[in-house]
Amino acid sequence: MKTIKSLGLLVLALTLTTAVFAGSQKVDVAKSSVKWLGKKVTGQHSGSISVKEGSLEVANGKVTGGKVVIDMQSLVVEDVKDAGMNGKLVGHLKSDDFFGVATYPSADLVITKVEGNTFSGNLTIKGITNPTSFTAVASKDGKSTVYTGTITIDRSKYNVKYGSNSFFDNLGDKAIYDEFTLDFSLVVAE
Repeated sequence: MKTIKSLGLLVLALTLTTAVFAGSQKVDVAKSSVKWLGKKVTGQHSGSISVKEGSLEVANGKVTGGKVVIDMQSLVVEDVKDAGMNGKLVGHLKSDDFFGVATYPSADLVITKVEGNTFSGNLTIKGITNPTSFTAVASKDGKSTVYTGTITIDRSKYNVKYGSNSFFDNLGDKAIYDEFTLDFSLVVAE
C-alpha cells in the first residue's frame, strides 16, 4: 500500500513538474513591447508597434519554438512631435510604399529552433517569408519571464522598396537604409 501511495505521489509530482517545464506559454501582450528604429542618410525615425498575440513552446524549462504576431496597424512614430508631420509619416509607413498595412495587417515571427540564446525562425512581412536569426536574453520578473533582444531586418527582402538603394539608383541624401531594428521585450507568465 505504501509503495502504491509513493508511486502515486511520484506520478503527481512528475505531472506537475512537466506542466511547469513543458508546454505553451502565452505572451502577455499588455506587458510586452516592440520599439522600431529606421535610419536614412539624413537622420532616423523611431517608434513602437504592438504585439497582437503570441506563445512560446517550452520543454525542460527552455524555449524550443513559438510564434509572435505583430499588429502592423498599431505602428506609431514617437520622434516626430508635430501632429501633422507625424500623421503623414505614419500614413506613409502604413501605405503600399512601405508595409501595405491595409493588405497585410500583421507580421509573423515563427521560432523554429533555439540554441542557447540564439533564436532562429521565419519572419513574414507583406506576405513574404524569410529566415531570420537573433539573440534573446531571458530574465525573471516576479512570476513572469521577460525575453529581450534586437532583431535586425533587411526590408528589401520583403519588397519594401521606397527610398531603397537596392531598388533605385541616384537617391543621394534621399536614401533610406534597408536595415531597420526591432528592440523587443516579450513577457510570458508562468
